[in-house]
Amino acid sequence: MRPLEFKNGVLKLIDQTRLPTELIYVECSTYKEVAASIANMTVRGAPAIGVTAAYGIAIGASAVNTGSKEDFFKELEEICNVIRSTRPTAVNLFWAIDRMRRKALDNRDADVSAIKDLLVREACEMDREDVEINKTLGMHGNKLIKDGFTILTHCNAGALATCGYGTALGVVRAAHDAGKKINVFADETRPYLQGARLTAWELQQDGIPVKLICDNMAGHFMKSGAIDCVIVGADRIAANGDTANKIGTYSVAVLAKENNIPFYIAAPISTIDFSIESGDSIPIEERKAEEITHIRGIQLAPDGISVANPAFDVTPNRYITAIITEKGIIYPPYGAGICRFSNI
Repeated sequence: MRPLEFKNGVLKLIDQTRLPTELIYVECSTYKEVAASIANMTVRGAPAIGVTAAYGIAIGASAVNTGSKEDFFKELEEICNVIRSTRPTAVNLFWAIDRMRRKALDNRDADVSAIKDLLVREACEMDREDVEINKTLGMHGNKLIKDGFTILTHCNAGALATCGYGTALGVVRAAHDAGKKINVFADETRPYLQGARLTAWELQQDGIPVKLICDNMAGHFMKSGAIDCVIVGADRIAANGDTANKIGTYSVAVLAKENNIPFYIAAPISTIDFSIESGDSIPIEERKAEEITHIRGIQLAPDGISVANPAFDVTPNRYITAIITEKGIIYPPYGAGICRFSNI
């Protein structure tokens, strides 16, 4: 399952706002269409956002109609700025933009058409790398999963959130592919219902046993002994291991700690923001009130009600048992463990 496909200069995206009842594709032929698809969550999940951003830059750069390098790089900066403004929390967005900019600047001695070709190839390479990274990450995470485990996950960190395999669900898939009998509990993940709409659908498609629960049921099932471990993805990891993920993750982590259940983060090294010391510096996106007051246009709350809708929360490192990456598993103390990968 791949949420995105680039062909003949057009980026084709699964519209994840329409799943699971409709499988509809959106075609983006301009960088502004790509930016809109990121902002409105047609595509979501930190790794998928990053690669989508890279393709958006490649599409935008290819459409720049000038032979002047000065004008080309000026327009390239504008393209990057538009895409940068779409969502503030997922660091893979900024990582991808910086990588694409660096590819162009490192080759500024080439002519404009050559730079355009290099940017397309770089985006395609990032796409390919993401799948390989997630498969390797899944292999490492599989070592933590015992036969017969029941795994709780929150939000969607599967193929739909990446370029085709998954981070948290990559670990689940690796365990399943290894022949282990595993079961998954999927939190519904209010308000956007990524667990109910996306994770449950993905696992059902793959034939992996999954049980959907409301967010406020997680503590009950942990206390009753039904959950063996928790695995979630990440949108940004600070240098000390503090992790931003979909709103509600912090509550799940606290419940896991209380019930002595391992709580794992699964994310590529590109999700680590080495520039910030702790989660206190991670920007938290505030989304529109309608995501809480309405579901697909159906009003659930009173007119004019005041709403707070942070899209993410930060889990302090003391609640995290380990961080699973493509380079291996990082254990506490996270400062030293994460620092080893700062030059990658």
